[in-house]
Amino acid sequence: MPALSLTAAMVNYGHVRPLLDGTIESERVALEHIEVSPIPAAFRRMVRSLEFDVSEMAFATYLCARAHGKAMTALPIFLTRRLEHGSMTYHTQSGIQSPADLAGRKVGVRSYTFTPGVWVRGILQSAYGVDLKQVRWVLTGDEHVAEYVAPDHVVSAPAGSDLKELLLAGEIDAAIGVPADEEAGIRPLIADPQQAGIDYYRQTGIYPISHMMVIKDELLDAHPWLAETLCDLFVRAKRHYLGQLNGNRGAHPVDTAMLAMRPVLGDDHIPYDLESNRKSIEALIAFCADQQVIPQAVEVEDLFPSSVLNLA
Repeated sequence: MPALSLTAAMVNYGHVRPLLDGTIESERVALEHIEVSPIPAAFRRMVRSLEFDVSEMAFATYLCARAHGKAMTALPIFLTRRLEHGSMTYHTQSGIQSPADLAGRKVGVRSYTFTPGVWVRGILQSAYGVDLKQVRWVLTGDEHVAEYVAPDHVVSAPAGSDLKELLLAGEIDAAIGVPADEEAGIRPLIADPQQAGIDYYRQTGIYPISHMMVIKDELLDAHPWLAETLCDLFVRAKRHYLGQLNGNRGAHPVDTAMLAMRPVLGDDHIPYDLESNRKSIEALIAFCADQQVIPQAVEVEDLFPSSVLNLA
């Protein structure tokens, strides 16, 4: 039996499944999978009570939690990512035609620290010249990090509000996280968002990271070898998964979207190592600092255990 058993809250993605079904094992550690659905509920439970030993975590939520002294540290295991150019939609009756039309408008989002929201706002500002402070950001939920206080240009919708219903009713002009629905008059704000996202990656090297893994600090302190062992397990599981892939067959639905980037990224479309992801990490840090999700920018290396900074 492994010397250390850890509770682990994460989605059973194809690239972690070998860890959960016993295909990939370690003599030093075993993961007891905790099913949490939807997975953002695990982020909240981890941030607020450190309920799990290791947990999947939205990247912006981790940065915010770290800024508020939560006793967890990230591992450079980047489970999901997404081209975010299609994540903002607008209602055709709003009169919006392009990102430039967002000034003075109301845009809905689940929470201000919501990772796709941070990415979309950052892309709008850096690539399309949108002044984010000229937009009224309307929240339909609260923040995972209870201590966080949003900037003054952020307001809350009435309790129980639904983003799509607000959009259809004209209470907001656009939203982050409402899928396009042509019949309902809801369209992507950025035309041909898939190609726009690919072009953005080719220009900047930024492929927006959504979720990674975090671990409780007390475990890292007690077991100096643990971070490296866990990273090795996740890397081995991913390699096994990539070796088994035949087109899209066997892919988790989340990975199906990431697989679309294989022609751009090559065979490993889920890079875990720090250097392959540095530009994306630096961009998210900068966006979080600029949007007041965190008080100031931090160094990439400070986000992860020193023992895994050079792992590939």
